[in-house]
Amino acid sequence: MGEISVFDIIGPRMVGPSSSHTAGANRLGRMARKIARDKIESVEIYVHGSFAKTLKGHGTDRALVAGLLGIREDDEALKDSFRIAASEGMAFAFHEIDLGEVHPNTVKFVMTTAGGKKTTVVGSSTGGGGIMIVEIDGLMVKFTGLYPTLITRHNDHPGVIHQVTAVLAEASINVAFMSVFRQDKGDQAFMVIESDDLIPEAIVTRLKESVHLLQDVFVIEGI
Repeated sequence: MGEISVFDIIGPRMVGPSSSHTAGANRLGRMARKIARDKIESVEIYVHGSFAKTLKGHGTDRALVAGLLGIREDDEALKDSFRIAASEGMAFAFHEIDLGEVHPNTVKFVMTTAGGKKTTVVGSSTGGGGIMIVEIDGLMVKFTGLYPTLITRHNDHPGVIHQVTAVLAEASINVAFMSVFRQDKGDQAFMVIESDDLIPEAIVTRLKESVHLLQDVFVIEGI
């Protein structure tokens, strides 16, 4: 039997009836917003499994939209997220979808930002308010958002991992968890580094300047 967190028993502090369908949904929306890194102008929200079945009854729909607006799960404004989205010019639509062999509480966001960039994020609410991001722009990933997280998109090439981790080591940033995901050998890849320490923007700037095979690099603060 696995370890049981206190949040599995009492749940997080939140507005709404369900830690999985409300708090977890909200955190997924907030994480998707962080990954998009720009004001979201429109978003198609594809809900799978029990998320689709309890979308309105557990306030999952309002929680997801609230998260995309940056509203936290314990904020009373969550209940009014649809109106706030309209006032801020964020268009949204919900669709039921079968995403296959994934967690039953899974959602796919297809976001278009003010700059015209389209970003796709897939994540699951895993219980007790916990979440797992499992896909970004078609590439498989895996991280919880509990830690400050550095994400790179790079060419799969020898030396990239060493160069990135060397920069973090020089800055005395301790790596808690690290994973690398790729489409195919020599193709596009993601590196996800969850850290015990805050990762300053100066580190991102240095990585952009010194690791030339990086296509993109950004930091997501923990939820």
